[in-house]
Amino acid sequence: MFHGIKNKTLILLFLSGAAMGFNWILLFEAYNYTSLTAATLSYYFAPTIVLLSSPIVMKEKLKKTGVLCFLLSSIGLVMVIAGGGGGRGSDDLKGIFLGLGAAVLYATVILINKKIGEIDGIGRTFLQFISAIIVLTPYVSLKSGFNLIGLDPKGWLSLLVLGIVHTGITYSVYFSSLPHLKGSEISLLSYIDPLTAMLISAFVLSEPTTLLQIAGGVLILGSTLFSELTKK
Repeated sequence: MFHGIKNKTLILLFLSGAAMGFNWILLFEAYNYTSLTAATLSYYFAPTIVLLSSPIVMKEKLKKTGVLCFLLSSIGLVMVIAGGGGGRGSDDLKGIFLGLGAAVLYATVILINKKIGEIDGIGRTFLQFISAIIVLTPYVSLKSGFNLIGLDPKGWLSLLVLGIVHTGITYSVYFSSLPHLKGSEISLLSYIDPLTAMLISAFVLSEPTTLLQIAGGVLILGSTLFSELTKK
């Protein structure tokens, strides 16, 4: 799996994994201070950072349709955040800033993986997870410790599904796709994620959803679909 990999590639992968670990720390801390919708949507300003950085980092030219879809997606994202409501004063603002910090680190992970083209998705995922674990272990130890013994069967099942499906399999597919997509395409498709978070908040967690949020979500998804259709 790792035969013939250059030292520079290994360094980049471990740096990306460390960024991913700190990214998770900031994101889950953000959930402690603000709503799921506000934290997730501030986190997904990362695609904006990727799109604006791609011409410099990846030497990719921004096409007119890409700029248009980016603007529409950004407007939709602002509409979703503006319609959120669930504020808690200074704590809410702190959560949003933590989410934005996580966004910078998430964009870093995307850009580093775009620069690496000589290793498959499973290899990328494995090496980056090792690095992320090194970052997360002292944080978890200092924050709350490892309380796995006290988990009931439902807790173990949830942990296994989260680790195997939502982390292992999902990130393998995700990292496998990055070398085949442009930075602008990654940015636009990533906007589907905060839309999903909004739907989960409304229908699973029963958080209130406004018409402005729904309109913003439609704009996000519509611009992403438009981007794919015009590309083909």
